[in-house]
Amino acid sequence: MELFTRNDIRNIAIIAHVDHGKTTLVDALLRQSHVFRQNEKVQERVMDSNDLERERGITILSKNTAVMHNDIKINIVDTPGHADFGGEVERVLKMVDSVLLVVDAFEGPMPQTKFVLKKALELNLKPIVVINKIDRPDARPTEVIDEVFDLFVELGANDEQLDFPIVYTSARNGIAKLEVEDESSNMDPLFDVIINKVKAPVGYIDKPLQMLITTLDSSEYVGKIAIGKIERGVLRKNQQVSLIRRDGKINNVKVSNLYVYNGLKREETDEAKLGDIVVVSGIPDINIGETISDINNPEALPFVDIDEPTLSMNFMVNDSPFAGKDGDFVTSRHLRDRLMKELETNVSLRVEETDTPDSFKVSGRGELHLSVLIETMRREGYELQVSKPSVIFKEENDKKLEPIEYLTIDVPEEFMGVVMEKLGPRKAEMVNMTSAVNGYTRLEFLIPARGLIGFRSEFMTDTKGNGIMNHVLEGYDTYKGDIPERSRGSIVVFESGEAIAYGLFNAQERGRLFIEPGTEVYEGMIAGECAKADDIEVNICKKKHLTNTRSSGSDEALKLTPITQMTLEQCLEFIANDELVEVTPKNVRMRKRILSTDLRKKQQSRNR
Repeated sequence: MELFTRNDIRNIAIIAHVDHGKTTLVDALLRQSHVFRQNEKVQERVMDSNDLERERGITILSKNTAVMHNDIKINIVDTPGHADFGGEVERVLKMVDSVLLVVDAFEGPMPQTKFVLKKALELNLKPIVVINKIDRPDARPTEVIDEVFDLFVELGANDEQLDFPIVYTSARNGIAKLEVEDESSNMDPLFDVIINKVKAPVGYIDKPLQMLITTLDSSEYVGKIAIGKIERGVLRKNQQVSLIRRDGKINNVKVSNLYVYNGLKREETDEAKLGDIVVVSGIPDINIGETISDINNPEALPFVDIDEPTLSMNFMVNDSPFAGKDGDFVTSRHLRDRLMKELETNVSLRVEETDTPDSFKVSGRGELHLSVLIETMRREGYELQVSKPSVIFKEENDKKLEPIEYLTIDVPEEFMGVVMEKLGPRKAEMVNMTSAVNGYTRLEFLIPARGLIGFRSEFMTDTKGNGIMNHVLEGYDTYKGDIPERSRGSIVVFESGEAIAYGLFNAQERGRLFIEPGTEVYEGMIAGECAKADDIEVNICKKKHLTNTRSSGSDEALKLTPITQMTLEQCLEFIANDELVEVTPKNVRMRKRILSTDLRKKQQSRNR
């Protein structure tokens, strides 16, 4: 049996740090391969189809598409750039033969660039380096290429990988060049490099079928659908195949429908072969990491090891006085079923039962990973409560180990002092400091993951919104000692009712408020941040007593300070260990675990 080469196909993934222009680059490739009609109105970042992705401007889920160039089909996988969604990147790299490593022509390699490149090199993929945003006035492509080369060397790339092709692009303007000085009006140089430098799929087409499932999706018409690359042989519609589970069990199943990608659409096909990225339906209980194989010769393919979660929090049934007012799904059964469904597609997530049936321990890659899940559930009509995120420790040789993050901060020089002062108590160790252009300095630290909880909001305040921070998991190291908790207490609501301007006016002298007049509140709910370290109870439902004498305009004189609108992530960062975030489709509230003031005081006296 001879090796067969699919010269009519190329499979690539686009990897990069967040916001370096991956999805915009895919837009340009799609436009110039005439996927859209000439008069078709196409939104920007067309691959970011999820509402949350469009709102936040980040890719959360990896997506597949395909374009044609000179009669060669290029299958493209667009991957997330944020470290919290690294699990999405790790598994889809099994589908491709090369990666486009996109690097910003000004920022250069960032923490996530290092993370995704390391994964690609470990799988022995040969990257193509794309220096994007060369139209930026502060672009420095030559220095960035040197930095990328240094990163390859640092990650132990072999000689073949070090001889990487370079393409300069402005994805926004739809142009690519092989040299910065070249004239160009389209993306053809990038298409040519992909076709000439990416290995065509090679394998045995006449041996028994093998296909690894790397992504799951669902359709309201055909149910669960699985996506993967055919590694060997041929797959046909209505074919009887073996499904090999991760635990080695084998089931005989039938492939009802078979699709391939064409632009953004899935097209039905009767047959696909070695090298094709395909979509199959008709197998209801299929999972990521399983192998579709020949029914007579079942052989499993190895699946990539996904990095372990580093952060966990408890998801609980909402038991606040306002429970059930907003949501459609409020019981522990609803919560359990939804979390188990998420496990099917979210490979980096872990869900464990706890001592109580109303609470589940959910572990993920980081705060963003977990908060996106909570936000998605909220929009689907779920009500729940979540605890403060906590770091997952490991034990090794009787030593306590904790996750360490590689933190990169870009700040104007005037804010360097305050940032370094705040990172000291959080056990951060500086490993590098470089002066960038435009008055910004880059600071690089190794910091325990615990030290980053609650840091982002402080950092944005301290740098007046001018700072940029990124972090990625570096590994595990010995426990670094205690890190101080939140330095300020909470302003806690004393009685249930409606927040009144008069009560809020008196409360705002005690700290920073999070709620406005007219907000429905309950005893034990958090209304703001106290200026001191201890919690205080306030009656914000208190009305002004009427008297016979009224001074003209006295009520109008109550000036309330504008409130801080807390996002879900900010709430998760803010809460202490004895507090929870209540999440419903219409509201995000913070509250004490024990709502009653009297019971809380008894608990505190017992703890002393």
